[in-house]
Amino acid sequence: MAVENFIIRGISHSLKKSSWQNLQILSRPPTPQTERLRFHNRKVSLRSSVKTKIDLKCTKSIEELQDETHKTLLQRALDPVSAMKLIDTLQCLGIAYHYEEEIDSWLETISYWNAAESLQSTALRFRLLRQNAMPVSCDVFKKFMGEKKFKNSLSQDTEGLLNLYEASYLGANGEDNMSEAIKFSEGQLIKSIQGLLPNDLLSRRVRRALLLPRHLRMERLESRVYIDEYGMQIGHDSIILQQAKLDYNQVQLLYKEELAELSRWWKNLGLADKLSFSRNQPKECFLWAVGILPEPKYSAPRIDLAKAVAMLIVLDDVYDAHGTMDDLSLFTHAIQRWDLNAIEQLPEYMKICYMALYNTTSEIAQRVLIEQGRNIMPFLARAWIDTIEAYMVEAQWVNSGCIPNLDRYMENRVTTSGAYMALVHTFFLIGHGLTPQNVKLMAKPYPKIFSNSGKILRLWDDLGTSKEEQDRGDNSSLIPLFMKERNLAKEERAREHLTRLILNEWKDLNSELVGANALPLSLVRACFNMARTSQVIYQHQEDNYMSSVDKIFSFLIFEPLGK
Repeated sequence: MAVENFIIRGISHSLKKSSWQNLQILSRPPTPQTERLRFHNRKVSLRSSVKTKIDLKCTKSIEELQDETHKTLLQRALDPVSAMKLIDTLQCLGIAYHYEEEIDSWLETISYWNAAESLQSTALRFRLLRQNAMPVSCDVFKKFMGEKKFKNSLSQDTEGLLNLYEASYLGANGEDNMSEAIKFSEGQLIKSIQGLLPNDLLSRRVRRALLLPRHLRMERLESRVYIDEYGMQIGHDSIILQQAKLDYNQVQLLYKEELAELSRWWKNLGLADKLSFSRNQPKECFLWAVGILPEPKYSAPRIDLAKAVAMLIVLDDVYDAHGTMDDLSLFTHAIQRWDLNAIEQLPEYMKICYMALYNTTSEIAQRVLIEQGRNIMPFLARAWIDTIEAYMVEAQWVNSGCIPNLDRYMENRVTTSGAYMALVHTFFLIGHGLTPQNVKLMAKPYPKIFSNSGKILRLWDDLGTSKEEQDRGDNSSLIPLFMKERNLAKEERAREHLTRLILNEWKDLNSELVGANALPLSLVRACFNMARTSQVIYQHQEDNYMSSVDKIFSFLIFEPLGK
């Protein structure tokens, strides 16, 4: 996998200054139709979806298309292989959420089915079950191995190898045959490209997988790309393709209305005018929220999460670029008290920051209290206090020129990445599967899956911003620290090591899909999505970072699919 070519940014450090004012959006209140789409139940239906620019005939057409797919999934004559391929297609197209009950039923059936000697079916079955946290052993691949190596006779089965490669990235630490699967399938696929026509669809799929396996891709962006790819397939289902396009465009309209609401909130907050040193990046905040919570049913949580990320960026700028050490110490103590009376000793710009954070967090907590009957303010406040305390530690590192050891560095920098703060917010905003036991996990020490996702985010952040940080005298950057501790002479070697660390963190993430988990699956998926977002949204070459982000943003928010 060509991960060494990716230069990715963290939630707060990734958002460079740009002209938000030049971005044209729809500045009007949400329609009743989108309000209903925001709060529909787990069984999502586009019967209550956006009607803006889409007439009733179109909505009726979507319902009819969905009915056809429901009928197909309910066919008793549908064989397991066909069912798996259909489920995989629906998930890649981003419309599987319409058919959760039928898919769950089929996955239960498939879990007891033996894929026999087909590498393609075995790998697809493993991937579908593992990514949905259903029990499946990696031992299913042993029949394709001899002497702990995969058989060379598989080298001619390009489709099977591609499925094995995609499945292998769901392997967990300790599953040695999955590591061998990555090595074997990657090598064979690289060889197979030479025998495929450059414009051939299989060649395109192979090249895309080698660049970034499907398991590591941002869901909504993958849907956008795959819809085009699916339309190129010979024998594709035109009904499903039409539904995917209509669904994509309707959800995109919902995103536009959410973005308009976020921009109104940001403008009314006034921080862009009052704090000239801070970045003005609501659209990137929203992009993070879409990446972590892409499904339309999470509309209200998505907006609130974007607000929390926006506040994180403001605070990051205060600690990283503007505040003096004396002021930062005062601000840290005031946040620790979490009391409006604590702001009296703060300079004016810090009072503005404090009030914005306090009021935004209070509004989010109040909304959850009304809708769910839960008082989450203590948890949100604690997450912010942990983040601010970690910012202060980082500021002290930079001010003193003291370089911490690698373990201490990563522990603190995961916190300053905003991962814990964002995932605690996500847990309560989703509001599904909460128990007295897992609610207690929303404080230090945070769940390991939060740390795994945050480490991936932070590792890509430092790989992408290391040179910038060194140029401005920030000695806490990971790469020079890693080179010193591991006695490495070249930065390139350090980057290779850090890339392997990222892949190991992915294996730890995958371990959360194996066995019992105290956290609801919706939150587990959000953790995966955060890691995907950090790896996918901000991949760019050195000189065209903003163009890459703008392209992705336009793809997801402003460019509808043609019929």
